[in-house]
Amino acid sequence: MAGTELEKRKPTKASPHVVSPADEPSAEWGWHGTFPKGTAIAGVFTALSMFIMLTSNTVSSTEHWWLIGTGVVILVGLLWKVNRDRTSWRR
Repeated sequence: MAGTELEKRKPTKASPHVVSPADEPSAEWGWHGTFPKGTAIAGVFTALSMFIMLTSNTVSSTEHWWLIGTGVVILVGLLWKVNRDRTSWRR
């Protein structure tokens, strides 16, 4: 049975967290994860759209500063995530 296999599964180096189907029902049917590439693509798309919005008709430079700041914060967060994921095997 699939339920007993999930209960017997132990943490491994590749998958250190074992999720209980009682806690999260999606673990019962096998999928439990994230979209790392999708997150990066969405972040880059969002940051670029912030910079593209600078070309629109804006009233004051305050809007420019918020668009630039938001775009830079998103890009710095993406760079931090890429660096963290790249060096995580060393820990």
